[in-house]
Amino acid sequence: MQVPLANLWHWRTGADRSSAVGLGVRWKVLLGMAPRPARMASAQVGENKMKEVVLGLGHQSSLWNVVQIADDQLRSIHGSPKKMVVRADGLMVEAHRPHYEGQFDSFVLRLEGKRRFRKLDSLREIAAGQPAACDFVEEDGRVEIWLSPTDPENVEDVHRSCDALSAALDLPEVWRVHGEEYRNKPLSQELLFKAVAKYRSSDIHLYPGAPPMFRIDGRLQARGQFEPLSSEQIMRLIEQMAPEKHFEEFQRDLQCSFIFHQVGLGYARVSAFIKSGTPHCTLRILPEKIPSFEDLNIPRDAMEQLGNMHFGLILVTGMTGSGKSTTVASLVDWINQNKNVHILCIEQPVEFVHTNKQAVISQRDVGEDVGSFAEAVRGALRHDPDVIVIGEMRDPDTIRAAINAAATGHLVISTLHSGTSYETINRIVSFFDPVERDLVKLQLRDALKCVICQRLIPMKTGGRRVALEFMFNDTNLISDAILKGNSLAIKVGMQQTASRSFIFEKHLYELSKQEIISKEVAREFASESSILEQMLIGSYAIPSPDTMLDHH
Repeated sequence: MQVPLANLWHWRTGADRSSAVGLGVRWKVLLGMAPRPARMASAQVGENKMKEVVLGLGHQSSLWNVVQIADDQLRSIHGSPKKMVVRADGLMVEAHRPHYEGQFDSFVLRLEGKRRFRKLDSLREIAAGQPAACDFVEEDGRVEIWLSPTDPENVEDVHRSCDALSAALDLPEVWRVHGEEYRNKPLSQELLFKAVAKYRSSDIHLYPGAPPMFRIDGRLQARGQFEPLSSEQIMRLIEQMAPEKHFEEFQRDLQCSFIFHQVGLGYARVSAFIKSGTPHCTLRILPEKIPSFEDLNIPRDAMEQLGNMHFGLILVTGMTGSGKSTTVASLVDWINQNKNVHILCIEQPVEFVHTNKQAVISQRDVGEDVGSFAEAVRGALRHDPDVIVIGEMRDPDTIRAAINAAATGHLVISTLHSGTSYETINRIVSFFDPVERDLVKLQLRDALKCVICQRLIPMKTGGRRVALEFMFNDTNLISDAILKGNSLAIKVGMQQTASRSFIFEKHLYELSKQEIISKEVAREFASESSILEQMLIGSYAIPSPDTMLDHH
């Protein structure tokens, strides 16, 4: 049936569209010399369009297959749109669906260029013989075909008709795809934080096309109360949470980090970044109440001994996500409760927020309050601190300044990425040029008081707890080994009865013996499984310094 083109476009955009709902699902094909659509640019916050994606699909015989493949690709990048535009080489397909999930049930096909009209008669003939209700319209050199199933449940009729019409078209191999009308309902920060408390999660990962992913007991998991997210929702969430300065940094540098406070529920260390042109975001959750030593299952007597020191360097080490910052915060909180001192914290960004108790605490945010860690540590000596807390020792200048501060009568507490406590010395030394390394080892021998290394391990009853290794610089054997940079000698010294130190294997053995963790977990997280196996069967003997050092 041929009807005026203007009437069909009036149905599509006008007030009487509601009267045509009974027509059911429609597939619309428009052929003509319409202007080529402008290429989509990357969307700004608040717009309902997202960056165009270029897909090489190879030879395809069906427009319906093209739409399906494009939809799969687009939802993995930006999320699920209600409207999708697929275009290539004089051809454009506009697909619509009533919801964010499910099949597209309405289409527009635009063609331009004379070669696209060579099979116009074939298109007209094919359209006339389809099982779906069909209106074919020609007016002023333009053609529009409307397809709708005779029964709204029979969307497959439209797809079969789409396949049939594709036979009269030469489909290109490369397509440009963009979506519109993505999910734009604001994502609730409160619900995210409440979900974290409910699932005992440590981190949240947000990326388009998937619901929020929660790290629970070390594993990323989705939870059913959240829908898949769109790029627009994530971008809007970042804009809402980030201070203006940091959001400008995100727009300029395509990444930023900051702290967000959900009052009554906790803090989040937010890291926002761009991947494949789309926003991604991770949130490391931090409690409002700083946990105690008992909360963290860290020996109180050892930590109080460290907190009572007046000078020297204390390092908390471990891999990313092992809880280093939490351990430091707990130690700082104990000092804050028990000593009348000035604690100067230098962090990027500030994570745990401390309030003055017995001590006076000054927390400085690198990038906000000072230019760099090294600059802040050097300047700290003029601020009359008793304790200097450095968020992370990440470069030679910061490490040098920290060691100098510890050597001049200040207690310095910091973190470092290191697999074991006895390897930490060589890890620090590796930051420096060879000509400086002997001097650095000499300074560490005199300034370093303790290295705590930790790993988060799964418990039998669920959840995770910390496995610990303490290296106290409290014997001549350990001090001499630090000066020589001899990691094996340090480990041997840590196991002697004269030292308060202990290695991972000893702590893992004790946790296994207490049935807190399984033997399999103990083996998995041991630094040297052979040592743990000997401990488990009762045959381990503490190595003699003479024999082990000679072997080294």
